[in-house]
Amino acid sequence: MLQLKNTPFHERTSALCQPQNWRKWAGYFVVGSYEHTIDREYWAIRNSAALIDVTPLMKYIIKGPDAARLLDRVTTRNIQKMSVGQVYYTGWCDDEGKMIDDGTVARLDETTFRLTAAEPNLRWLTMNAVGLDVQFEDQTDRVASLSLQGPSSRSVLKRVCESDLEGLKYFRLMKNKLGGAEVTISRTGYTGDLGYEIWMDAKDAIKVWDALMEAGQDYGITPVGILALDMARVEAGLFMLDVDYTSAGHAWIESQKSSPFELGLDWTVALDKPGYFVGRKALEREKKEGSAWKLVGIEIDWVGMEKLYAEVGMPPQIPGTAIRASMPILVGNVQVGYASTASWSPLLKKYIALAHLQKPYYELGTDVRMEITVEHQRKHAPAKVVKLPFYEPEWKKK
Repeated sequence: MLQLKNTPFHERTSALCQPQNWRKWAGYFVVGSYEHTIDREYWAIRNSAALIDVTPLMKYIIKGPDAARLLDRVTTRNIQKMSVGQVYYTGWCDDEGKMIDDGTVARLDETTFRLTAAEPNLRWLTMNAVGLDVQFEDQTDRVASLSLQGPSSRSVLKRVCESDLEGLKYFRLMKNKLGGAEVTISRTGYTGDLGYEIWMDAKDAIKVWDALMEAGQDYGITPVGILALDMARVEAGLFMLDVDYTSAGHAWIESQKSSPFELGLDWTVALDKPGYFVGRKALEREKKEGSAWKLVGIEIDWVGMEKLYAEVGMPPQIPGTAIRASMPILVGNVQVGYASTASWSPLLKKYIALAHLQKPYYELGTDVRMEITVEHQRKHAPAKVVKLPFYEPEWKKK
């Protein structure tokens, strides 16, 4: 029987979690929400500063003379081009060009990298490292991680960091001291807002948490759980493994698999890099022939949906959290795809969804209909294919 673990921040998070609303994530318990409604947590992400425990991310140190060669072989990005202190977002594929997982690669020094992933990938990495001079270290349990997100996140960090981080650019990292603890800070996140991720030894977790909470008091810093994060990442057009796509390693049938092109990750596939990488031939073929499916944004027409509820004498009923469920998408009376996550956007005042659509229906501006349930009856609300992300503030990359 799997024994779920607590993160190094549990002493603080458990005391603050009013509804005792917990979620399972990669073998850990993490907070679903700290309050009985998630409104304040969501608005902390968009208006002030949100502190999120992201420790369950898998964290692998890959080092040695051939570390860059290995990562170049197994990911779709051109790792050889990375500078020390740079972070790449990337996916990695099987031989058929279908996604196994996605995460970040950070170049810590010339021969040392950190790979983050949603699920265990050590066996797969080791299998691809045959003949290469490279060593692996699974730091998942030893390194604690916090995500500090929101427009005020930089101001909070500047108050508590020993070294100036004003020059830390988007998708770059630096070493620093925070609350007396040695940390690495990367300008990354999963909210689509200005934000940072802070990496530290597990023994320093409470010290860093307390320092950030104290420094952020004047900025409305708020501990935030997975439910509010889910709404923000949908607005940012960011997909999730096992929710919006299935790992090629777990899929039962071929149609459950997705390529980087199908997931909108064209910009991460470096077909111009030299040499072989896993899935290259299949991805070159798909690039030439086009993708059968695409992950797109769907905006549901509020007036059209309102009419469906009005027929039974009700106002629209929209859940207060993101819906992780498959909802059929139709054109006419033919199903052409499905939404995998839908959410009300408090900021945009729109009902939005991430959806997988077949060619040619994934083109921007295409009119579609999404299945909703109105008083136990299946109805179809009018919707339109729109550009992702739904929301991207101007200060995100500044």
